Amino acid sequence: MLVSALLMSVGINSCLCVLLFILYSILRKQPHNYEVFLPRRLVAGTSKRRRNKVARYIPSVRWIWKSWRPSEEELMASSGLDGVVFMRMITFSLKVFLFAGIIGVFVILPVNVFGDQLTQINYSDWLWVHFGAIYLVTAFVCCLLYLEFRYIGMKRIEHFHSSKPQPNQFTILVRNVPSSDGATVSDTVDRFFRENHSSTYLSHVVIHRTSKLRSVVDNAKKLYKKVHHKKQADPQRVKKTPMRFFSRKDTPEGHYEKVLQELEHNIRLGQAEVSSPGKEVRAAFVSFKSRYGAAMALHMPQSVNPTYWLTEPAPEPHDVHWPFFSASFMQKWLSKIVIAFACLILTALFLVPVVLVQGLTNLSALEYFFPFLTLILSMKIVSQIITGYLPSLILQTSLKIVPPIMEFLSSFQGHICHSDIQKSACNKVIWFTIWNVFFATVFSGSAFYKLSVILDPKEILFKLAVAVPAQASFFIAYVVTTGWTDTLTELFRVVPFMVSYVKRSLEPTEEEFEVPPMRYHRDTPRVLFFGLLGITYFFLAPLILPFIFLYFVLAYIIYRNQFINVYEPKYETGGMFWPMIHYTMIFSLVLMHGIAIGLFALKKMELATYLLIPLPVFTLLFNEFCRKRFMPIFTAYPAEVLTKRDREDQNDPRMGEFYDNLVSAYQDPALRPLRFSGSRNDSLTSPLLSSTSSEV
Repeated sequence: MLVSALLMSVGINSCLCVLLFILYSILRKQPHNYEVFLPRRLVAGTSKRRRNKVARYIPSVRWIWKSWRPSEEELMASSGLDGVVFMRMITFSLKVFLFAGIIGVFVILPVNVFGDQLTQINYSDWLWVHFGAIYLVTAFVCCLLYLEFRYIGMKRIEHFHSSKPQPNQFTILVRNVPSSDGATVSDTVDRFFRENHSSTYLSHVVIHRTSKLRSVVDNAKKLYKKVHHKKQADPQRVKKTPMRFFSRKDTPEGHYEKVLQELEHNIRLGQAEVSSPGKEVRAAFVSFKSRYGAAMALHMPQSVNPTYWLTEPAPEPHDVHWPFFSASFMQKWLSKIVIAFACLILTALFLVPVVLVQGLTNLSALEYFFPFLTLILSMKIVSQIITGYLPSLILQTSLKIVPPIMEFLSSFQGHICHSDIQKSACNKVIWFTIWNVFFATVFSGSAFYKLSVILDPKEILFKLAVAVPAQASFFIAYVVTTGWTDTLTELFRVVPFMVSYVKRSLEPTEEEFEVPPMRYHRDTPRVLFFGLLGITYFFLAPLILPFIFLYFVLAYIIYRNQFINVYEPKYETGGMFWPMIHYTMIFSLVLMHGIAIGLFALKKMELATYLLIPLPVFTLLFNEFCRKRFMPIFTAYPAEVLTKRDREDQNDPRMGEFYDNLVSAYQDPALRPLRFSGSRNDSLTSPLLSSTSSEV
């Protein structure tokens, strides 16, 4: 029954893949879909309007070749180092499962098919084949991890050398500025750094409490953009002549300008209020004349009292997450506890769809609890859909809401930049997925049974050795249904496509178009989880390996297409997602070792069990070696790299202008001067509804 359901699931998803590829090749050619499928090219002006309408409806696979063609250097130039790291994760997985697939399909699978070593409890010599395969794959994965960690570290240095000077390279964040009698925070910061960093100190920007003011500014900007787009869409409506100069007060545009003028006045009053003494946060962005000077201030204790003048790296100016600068230490501490508790509640609530999924895979249980469904469930086609396709579909749908929830929770943990929020959310989603999809599914049963497994650690390896192989069919179906369709859904961009269709059906609006950023916290955990499934099951159910490999082939083609045509980098972490990827792969290896040890112990292979025990120890030692060897490059740039760039900048005539901009680069957007009406000609200060003619 399970095999036939699996075959049906493979057939359905294979047909779905072909149909979606054909449909995508047609839809991406339609001009009204460029905002969905080609937003980067649309903004860059490189999307071609097809004059031949017939050609728009002819399927084509040229987009696959175009996605395959760009080199890694071109990908880095267009999508940053984070995009390169994401694609290296996929190519790493392709190498791993090509090697593991050859061993699994051509060696282990025939042994499993023609032998009974996995079903019999007693000793079997054929299990030594599995023993050797575990050692081979572990050695291969560790070698690749070492090479990739070293490669990404070198790419990080290369990216630093090739990039233009960035404000965050010259700036640090200083917290817990001590109070001084009769001196403001700004005066204290300026005096301290002039005395202790006189040769490198450049300027500083004190942080203010602007949470309430920021919401007013954001609303004013939205209203301005709305009216500005209406003016551009129909300029004749706001055109004024000398004879009707005062008629604008009777028009909607005149009303909007009056509202904007009031908002502008309120914003100026609010800016003056939050800039007054007492509204400052005891923190500041401090900028230096060189990268080396900023690094020295960052890594050197600034005071004999270690609780004062705390330093940390500054993010890029547009990456700063301003709301939590106004939070007190107690608020941040409480928020971390509340977020941890919320994550536990979410984990517990997610057991509901997991239990539902496991119930669908057990037809006898369904017939027992719902006897009126017995006749329907006896139909072969219905039973195959329910046991093979529907469980994975329910689990996939439930997982869709997890990344945005984790991102929302991470935004309240006190992170100072959006990229840190994404990294925190990514880490939460990874472990949430591993626990709720893998372990909760493997230990299918009541919540009390899952708790008993955790409370009895001595038996956990034996329970894993029994439970993991029993769920092999489910996870093979999960790879085919969730993996393949999820990747193709990413290509099709279902939600943005539906939103675009609804907007076209309604009254057209002239909203500002923005190229979407890549959601690493959504896609990275998904790819890593399929890697965990492949490593865990490669010696237990090698039939999963071809489907895992095909998943990564699809992911390679589709995500390269998305990086080139869809996603634009919004924040740059400098490859900081790779350590997270590395540690997850190490965890997958150790998990596979634990299952293998439990399995060989159950098969009464004492020698193989003892010989496998050092393997997870060596893997963890290898991980510690990589952490000591490569993580310093991800934590901070070496002094020789910083000084080399500083020497190069001395001969750059553009550095004077850069330093002038650096002084105000970290000014809070809520405190920047805004003008929605007047006589200046820049975007936010030009007269919004002024006459289109020169006469007044």
